[in-house]
Amino acid sequence: MTSISSKWELDGDTYKTLLESTRAIPWKIHWDSMQFAYIGPQIEELLGWAPDSWKTVQDWADRIHAEDRDWAVNFCVAQSKAGVDHEADYRALKKNGDYVWIRDVVHVVRKDNGEVDSLVGFMFDISERKRTEEQLAALRRELEELSFKDGLTGIANRRRFDSVMETEWQNACRTKQSISMLMLDIDCFKQYNDRYGHLEGDQCLKRVARLLSLAAARSRDFVARFGGEEFILLLPDTNESGAYKIASRCRDLIAGEHIPHEASDVSKYLTVSIGLCTATPECGDEVRGFIELGDKRMYQAKQRGRNTIVSE
Repeated sequence: MTSISSKWELDGDTYKTLLESTRAIPWKIHWDSMQFAYIGPQIEELLGWAPDSWKTVQDWADRIHAEDRDWAVNFCVAQSKAGVDHEADYRALKKNGDYVWIRDVVHVVRKDNGEVDSLVGFMFDISERKRTEEQLAALRRELEELSFKDGLTGIANRRRFDSVMETEWQNACRTKQSISMLMLDIDCFKQYNDRYGHLEGDQCLKRVARLLSLAAARSRDFVARFGGEEFILLLPDTNESGAYKIASRCRDLIAGEHIPHEASDVSKYLTVSIGLCTATPECGDEVRGFIELGDKRMYQAKQRGRNTIVSE
């Protein structure tokens, strides 16, 4: 019985043909001279630069986006000096002035004595992948934003308030600045819904949210829907006097809107009851007690006849 064996061997021309038929762009750089020994002809199709224009590492560096250049060059040089294979994503300049996202995969070739001899690698066009990643990132940001937004009124929801409240509370502890909060409840809102219907009730909540946003005009003032017909205003770096002025502004804006409320036992127009509290917290003080105090004062305002502000 005859045994037949075969061995594939690729000569230089065949190997070069295979390399140059791929979409990946092969290249080689001599470490000592920092000059290109080779770069695949595919580079011209992708970037517009002819292969013979890639002479030194400087040509590579000059064709990296200015925002990516320093870190990409420094990273690749450091990894190469350490003899570590690596990869880097960066934007490469096209001859027409546009940019393409490149993934450069680098292999460090060493001499027998361990010193770096050369770098060989492949460049891949990852522009489509980057576009997909950016779209997914934008979608994640949008979903995160939606998760912090009240779906009806468009202002922040309770989840967002809890996060901002904790941050501002800790900041007030650290800086020894006062922090104030207004808890607002629409008076007789159940009767409003019973009289005008839930669709009108939703419109009413939207109008109140807009007016409260106007009242909280400073950059760090924060408005959220706390739940149902309750709203909350967080006022960092605000003492009781300043908070009372903003609470009064809230009442005035809502009163000035003249939202009809014929079922109210307070006024023929919509009104709100407001609980106000101010603190200069010490480290270790819990924010929960502060929120509970604002809630308690809001209900005291309702018990005192509604359409009023309770601050003590």
